[in-house]
Amino acid sequence: MRILEKVPATSHRVTHWHAINWRQMNHQVRGLQVRIAKATKEEQWRRVHSLQRLLVRSFAAKALAVRRVTENRGKKTPGVDGEIWDTPGTKWEAISRLERTGYKPKPLRRVYIAKKNGSRRALGIPTMLDRAMQALYLLALEPVSETTADRNSYGFRPQRSTADAMEQCFVALSRKHSAKWVLEGDIKGCFDNISHDWLINHVHLDKVMLEKWLKVGFMESSHWNPTEAGTPQGGIISPVLANLALDGLEKVLFDRFGHKNTKKSYKTKVNYVRYADDFVVTGISQEILENEVKPVVDAFMAERGLALAPEKTRITHIDEGFDFLGQNVRRYGEKLLIKPAHSNLKSFLAKVRDVIRRHRAVPASVLIANLNPVIRGWANYHRHVVSAETFKYVDYRIWKLLWKWARRRHQNRHKRWVKEKYFARFGSRSWVFHGIGSAGQLSKLVYASDIPIKRHTKIKSEANLFDPEYELYFESRLERLWRDSCDGRRRILGLWLAQNKRCLVCAAPITKQTGWHVHHLFERFKGGGNESQNLVLLHPSCHTQLHNQGLRVSKPVLV
Repeated sequence: MRILEKVPATSHRVTHWHAINWRQMNHQVRGLQVRIAKATKEEQWRRVHSLQRLLVRSFAAKALAVRRVTENRGKKTPGVDGEIWDTPGTKWEAISRLERTGYKPKPLRRVYIAKKNGSRRALGIPTMLDRAMQALYLLALEPVSETTADRNSYGFRPQRSTADAMEQCFVALSRKHSAKWVLEGDIKGCFDNISHDWLINHVHLDKVMLEKWLKVGFMESSHWNPTEAGTPQGGIISPVLANLALDGLEKVLFDRFGHKNTKKSYKTKVNYVRYADDFVVTGISQEILENEVKPVVDAFMAERGLALAPEKTRITHIDEGFDFLGQNVRRYGEKLLIKPAHSNLKSFLAKVRDVIRRHRAVPASVLIANLNPVIRGWANYHRHVVSAETFKYVDYRIWKLLWKWARRRHQNRHKRWVKEKYFARFGSRSWVFHGIGSAGQLSKLVYASDIPIKRHTKIKSEANLFDPEYELYFESRLERLWRDSCDGRRRILGLWLAQNKRCLVCAAPITKQTGWHVHHLFERFKGGGNESQNLVLLHPSCHTQLHNQGLRVSKPVLV
């Protein structure tokens, strides 16, 4: 069945941005990435470099690179040149500018963001052209990094999350005879201190381009400053470079202390879990972690110009518990429980308190619109662990803050009047904070305890997104994740499944990262309705292209 229909064109040659066939672009790039991953697995490095050159010179990869930097959250943030690509014309012109010959990156624009400990983190903002060039070469580097990555590394990797890292911690520590001691590792200024020489000598990417990005420097207070080490936080390719620098520690530890399910590993019980630059290593005793594991880790880091942060690196017993990725891991008797960390709970309530304080004079519906994403996001993050009691406590604390907010607005009113205005019973829950919007719609506060708690299914450690062997596995996993996250949005889920989880224009998968738009087959201004038979899901850019080019999309027929 033909999905797309179009008025016949006089030429098949692509001449502008909205004429690009994204289905074909994705197909071409994906095919090359699979070949790069295969060559990497076989350690055919000359073939890897040859395929990488072929990919970065292709029109398809350049178009996808421009599309990425013009559709992500930083698309309106310029670099030192003040340039942004926000029109189809500038995007189309940008494709032809992605050439290695004559390319010279511009210094990064230095900005600072606050950290939760009160200090500031420096970010380097590249120009749009430099971002697009990094995105282009990242398409060639990511198949290599995914194929050579540590099995239990979960940060800055596609299809992996903090929930996977926490589940691996549970696997390593929850059994009766599991390790009882944990080395909590934190790398001091990881992004700022990685050795440039190590990256240039060991990363399988165009070394001339890599050195240009590493040595580009940054602008601060109108002055240029050189960069002698580190990868700039803010660059698209930086997280993958940091992962490549840290990958290999798991193999070093397992070669020294025994691989999983071997006789040697039973004597040491050394396991490793990493998310970005935070990691934990388990061990059978404090002595083996202090005297044997830590020196191995120190030597591994020193080779890359890195060192552990003494104030954040500690060895603890599992009965005392430790915090990792905003959650607390601790054994209670014979049972290991993972709960939201106290520090994470404290910072969340402080954020809620700040939102309420900044919206003292707004209608209740506006306050609810600002609170709901904060509450829902925090609860969804912790809904895979033991959070029921914490969720109830959070609801109680938020209720107290909202009651204080409501009483302050109506100091001359009786408490019963205030309750009837802002709090009501909905279903089995009483005292639900609500408001009426400007259009007359009812708004209700989201309660953390209403978020269902469900254990996360960890990704297979060896799964590779660029290996055809795992294609069906990733599809089934994506469907399961969507089923969990789309509760209450059954229509969207139904459309997604009916389309085989793909955009009907470019045939690429629709994910939470790509986003989606609901498209009406028969336009609303012509009388089309919102019934499911008249709706399909498309990528945002494909949706724009559909309307721009006069394309029509057909509803897939379920067999």
